[in-house]
Amino acid sequence: MSEKEIDKISGVETTGHVWDGIRELNNPMPRWWVWTFYLTIIWAIGYTVFYPAWPLLTTNTKGLLNTTNRSALAEEMVAAKSAQAVYLDKIAAMPLADIVADKDLAQFAVAGGAAAFKVNCSPCHGSGAAGGMGYPNLNDDDWLWGGDLESINTTLAHGIRYESDADTRVSEMPAFADVLDAEQIKQVAAYVVSLTGTPADAAMVEPGKTVFAENCAACHGEDAKGGRDFGAPNLTDAIWLKVSDEAGIVEQVSRPKHGVMPAWNARLGETTVKQLAIYVHSLGGGE
Repeated sequence: MSEKEIDKISGVETTGHVWDGIRELNNPMPRWWVWTFYLTIIWAIGYTVFYPAWPLLTTNTKGLLNTTNRSALAEEMVAAKSAQAVYLDKIAAMPLADIVADKDLAQFAVAGGAAAFKVNCSPCHGSGAAGGMGYPNLNDDDWLWGGDLESINTTLAHGIRYESDADTRVSEMPAFADVLDAEQIKQVAAYVVSLTGTPADAAMVEPGKTVFAENCAACHGEDAKGGRDFGAPNLTDAIWLKVSDEAGIVEQVSRPKHGVMPAWNARLGETTVKQLAIYVHSLGGGE
């Protein structure tokens, strides 16, 4: 049997383990740590005796107390759903205006709508509903299809350009690169920019106004303030969904981008969609 090796500096026995010339000292663990370790073992054994712990082929050990947080949660969920059913039944049966007029019911609808929004809508519109490039800001007053309760509800229920829903809202801007030449497109872009800012070439504004009147006013209106019957945006408020500058307008006029919003009625049901509509309307941009 080999003799124990003693570290020359500390005088402590070593374990014999060496890493990169460093020898491991065989110091004992602190007594408080050892007793704590023993207590955790005793606690674990006691836990498996009193509470469900060990998995079996088709079930698990029940423990002497035969209780779980899962069963308690199930009871709480049943009670919560029972309490919510009263409000949900009312929301399902009542018009939107009547729901909003009932303070308690409106508060419940807003809370339910907020929860549904976080799960289903925030990936596109953002957690604060501020949107982003290509996704509308739901906090402002700019609404393509109308911002009153009924209009919001219809948009949510049937979506926009959602082919699976026969009642979906449909609007599609033509690709004017097939209708106008490049110079005319630059002119109309200059005119549109002039409504809220300064175009790169002011000389193009007047001819652009003529191009607009002949090709764009049918949907956007003679005053360029849009048309909700067509989902045509207001071009005079400097709120842009797809573009942010004059070059972007040229591109959008030439080869427009068209987004798609799902129809939520089929996915969430009419009651949840009503709550979503009330929540979105409550954000401050609703009319």
